[in-house]
Amino acid sequence: MQDDVVPFEKTRDYGLSRRGLGILALGAGATASVSAIAADAAVTESDVVIKTTDGSCDAALFHPAGDGSWPGVVIFTDALGLRPVFRDMGRRLAAEGYTVIVPNPFYRTRKAPVLSGPFDFGKPDDRAKLVELTAPLNNESKSRDATTYIAFLGALPQVKTATGIGVVGYCMGGPYTVLAATAVPGRVGAGVSLHGGNLVTDKPDSPHLLIPKMKASYYFGIATNDDQRQPDAKDKLREAFAAANLPAKIEVYEGCQHGWCVSDGMVYNKAGAERAYGEMTALYRQVLV
Repeated sequence: MQDDVVPFEKTRDYGLSRRGLGILALGAGATASVSAIAADAAVTESDVVIKTTDGSCDAALFHPAGDGSWPGVVIFTDALGLRPVFRDMGRRLAAEGYTVIVPNPFYRTRKAPVLSGPFDFGKPDDRAKLVELTAPLNNESKSRDATTYIAFLGALPQVKTATGIGVVGYCMGGPYTVLAATAVPGRVGAGVSLHGGNLVTDKPDSPHLLIPKMKASYYFGIATNDDQRQPDAKDKLREAFAAANLPAKIEVYEGCQHGWCVSDGMVYNKAGAERAYGEMTALYRQVLV
């Protein structure tokens, strides 16, 4: 497939660095501001704390400025967690007409930002930093968290309760979306996984085996190198959705590597990222109504 950009309105190039997998520093303390994302759109942003059964999850909340309610969306981050690039993603999506939360998946260990300075997945010492962060995470704890995030959204006056919730996950966030859609099938209406990892495994708790329990429509964007490593994963996903009689669009992004949608990474592919963004928002506009 070509890396053509899917046209969409009200976009902005945030100009984040493509060099390395650096983590940009977050400002200390809570914020509450209105940020102009497009000429005719403004977004209210605040830092919030979501009470869970395992502690207090720090998260970023975004919604269009002014009074009103909009469909809710949860963004599940990649393995480097909640940081400026994901805040930018939250703002941008909120400007499209959604109330968005971006939780810190590692709240059990430390508040965001969970890492500082440059990070290189090719270096064993850097990868070792993730061990402590990911140790408390398993399918059970991820499902509990997802259920709590969706309940949090549902209690906000800025979220429409008559429409379904959207979920989107990047890298390790991909399986989170499946767990969310199966944990609360009556609320999650649309799911998006972009360069999601470990969606199909040979273990009995593989996320793809949970698909019959969900009711959501789905979009999967798969990286070229992920498809090369596991060429049958896309077929197993298609088979699972077909068997469950659920709609799903599954595509391999030729020339895009694992992590291509996240603009602070060295493999960021702007054309591919914009195309994936267009697919996500098209699905949400169709389903979250």
